[in-house]
Amino acid sequence: MRFAIVDIETTGLAGRDNRVTEIAVVWHNGREKEKEFHSLVNPGVPISPFVTGLTGIDDGMVAEAPAFEELAPLLLDLFKDRVFVAHNVQFDYQVLRSEFKRMDLDFRSKKLCTVRWSRKVFPGLHSYSLGKLCASLDIPLEDRHRAKGDIDATVLLLERLLHNDLEEVYLKMVAGNSVEGTLPSLLPKEEFLKLPETPGVYYFKDRYGKVIYVGKAINIKKRVLGHFYDKRAREIAMCRETASLDFELSGSELMALLMESKEIKSVYPKYNRAQKRTNKGYALMVYKNRKGILQLGYNPVSSVPEALRTFFNVTECITELERLCIKYELCPRYTALQTTTGACNHFRVKKCKGICTAQEDVAAYNERVTKALEELTLAEASFVLVLKGRTPDENGLVLVDKGIYKGYGFLPADEQVSEFETFYSFIEPQRHNSDVMKLIRQYLLKEANPRVIFPEQGEDVPGVF
Repeated sequence: MRFAIVDIETTGLAGRDNRVTEIAVVWHNGREKEKEFHSLVNPGVPISPFVTGLTGIDDGMVAEAPAFEELAPLLLDLFKDRVFVAHNVQFDYQVLRSEFKRMDLDFRSKKLCTVRWSRKVFPGLHSYSLGKLCASLDIPLEDRHRAKGDIDATVLLLERLLHNDLEEVYLKMVAGNSVEGTLPSLLPKEEFLKLPETPGVYYFKDRYGKVIYVGKAINIKKRVLGHFYDKRAREIAMCRETASLDFELSGSELMALLMESKEIKSVYPKYNRAQKRTNKGYALMVYKNRKGILQLGYNPVSSVPEALRTFFNVTECITELERLCIKYELCPRYTALQTTTGACNHFRVKKCKGICTAQEDVAAYNERVTKALEELTLAEASFVLVLKGRTPDENGLVLVDKGIYKGYGFLPADEQVSEFETFYSFIEPQRHNSDVMKLIRQYLLKEANPRVIFPEQGEDVPGVF
């Protein structure tokens, strides 16, 4: 087997914008080195200060170097009919593919990762980074983080691997399908193969077993593979740290969304950005003030024991209060729309009958507030959503009680439920927040025939009522 061993240095820019600043290629026939090529490369863009500090390569050093386009014909000849070998091969391979793609060239090659290969031939080492691996195997490594120095060490590593690979596992790695070459260098192939092609949540974990990312998918295996093909800088960094995978089945997309939201808010994974901060939402409330007037107000959901209705933000609360004021001729002073004392003067509400200036009877005013409260209470229903289960023998459940999300669970298909309260026995309690209520409402809006059970009515669903 003939190899083209490769090492590159780059500008350190994000994802597909990352450009080559130095490249070294060594031809190897499996017994000895045949020839080598090394050159600085003018990337045509600035080199990040961090990379300059790491490699010593600055903009001045590459100013007179050839551009990648000038080297491309030679490089294509060097890679032709050879296995592309690199330490953490996906990084070097994808950067070079992007460089060739800018020239409308679709560069492809069989790949062999010396990180993955080393894990199979020398299992149990503390680290498989090039520096620490070379130290463990007594391989000299000079001029670290320069293409020439790193590739000299990688050549010696390849020779050491060939000598110790008694089962010739590298032949299977090269002959394997494209998935094998796409997997992160720290991730055993078996971790990916165990993933199901069904809905659920999945977990990326680092080599210490710490969850660094949580995602949801209709097809877990397909979605995880998508991360490995994604060449944005954040995805590349995440995949580099991924050493194991885990998953939990959900049975349906909505259930996967709810499970993902719960996990992100409880684990706070390093690479999740959305939903880390819970949008706690706001709730309308009512209380009787010292004058005996029923007064409406709003606060964060967490500080409202008996919410009349919940909203995603303060603006929605204010909009609803304004609507109620207009419809029931309520006073802005006693609906949290005005904080000043004296007569109300809210610019949108003009129908107050004078409760703020003692011109209206308290009982008469409270009667209209009570009617508004009845409307609010009816708007926040209690219901159970019945979803597809993880297996044909169960149903998924999502429980909302008076507009408050209570949690999710799974109900055996042969379980008979005669009372609404019994659903609580099958629910894993969750904290209410507006993020999940938004997911549930979006589901109800887009689903043509959602299976919903209300306390006062049953439904012909197997195992339910």
